[in-house]
Amino acid sequence: MASKKGPQKGTGGHGRKALSGKGPTPKAEDRTYHVAHKRKQAAERLAAKRGQSQRPSRAPRAKGGDDIEFVTGRNSVLEALRTKIPAIAFYIAQRVEMDDRVKEMLVIAKNREIPVLEVTRPELDRMAGFDGVHQGVALKVPPYEYAHPHDLLEQVIDQGKTPLFVALDGVTDARNLGAIIRSTAAFGGHGVIIPQRRSAGMNSGAWKTSAGAAARIPVAMATNLTAMLKDFKKQGVFVLGLDGGGDVSLPALELADRPVVVVVGSEGKGLSRLVTENCDQIVSIPISAATESLNAGIAASVALYQIATLRQSAE
Repeated sequence: MASKKGPQKGTGGHGRKALSGKGPTPKAEDRTYHVAHKRKQAAERLAAKRGQSQRPSRAPRAKGGDDIEFVTGRNSVLEALRTKIPAIAFYIAQRVEMDDRVKEMLVIAKNREIPVLEVTRPELDRMAGFDGVHQGVALKVPPYEYAHPHDLLEQVIDQGKTPLFVALDGVTDARNLGAIIRSTAAFGGHGVIIPQRRSAGMNSGAWKTSAGAAARIPVAMATNLTAMLKDFKKQGVFVLGLDGGGDVSLPALELADRPVVVVVGSEGKGLSRLVTENCDQIVSIPISAATESLNAGIAASVALYQIATLRQSAE
């Protein structure tokens, strides 16, 4: 006899018996075949990965793509060759005036097996850029390899030194970056830190203005400057922001002998709000009322000189 379609009287009990002893229906995330279960596993793996490493993610090693750069000028090129930065080729102008620096460059290039190419001055003009001065020489280098801020800090601490860094907040002029690198080297600083976004990078203009100091002073890139400053503070580094309206006058600074990172803002906007909120002190540089402000490079230089002077006095 054929069974009838649809519900039949008395079948409810059979359904309850079929489910007897199986307990409540598992949640979707606990069913191995369900998409919610896969999402839960992925979330657990991500949480475990975050828990294994507390260090911020590494900053990109190069800024601005894979563009080749040219270091120009006799002092800059010689210093770059002496410190053995990677070099692709050494260019020298035809009938260039030879001095001791040029002779040393040729010797180093030969010993390092760097190709030496004789070119016309117009070609060197093109390599140096619109406002570059090459003095008859140029060095072709690969994209700059940025350090990681935390690696710099660890290296300085391991060497038993008191950290002194300069961080740039919105400084977009490469010549200011180069000048700050030069001042950092002159006054015993250990490195310059730039943010990944809205910042000048290590291009030919920065190399030139640094007058060779960029070959000795490392430049690090922070993925997020504010987060990096917070991490530095947790490790005992004091954050000093430079601003004309600061509540501490530079000559009265009492933190100079401590681990310090000096933050320099842009000429137009100064320090950003988030960076200002994470500074331990906002420091002002006394200047004449007739002068509105100092540019980033000069402000950093004055601050570094004062800190170096105070550190020497404390020794």
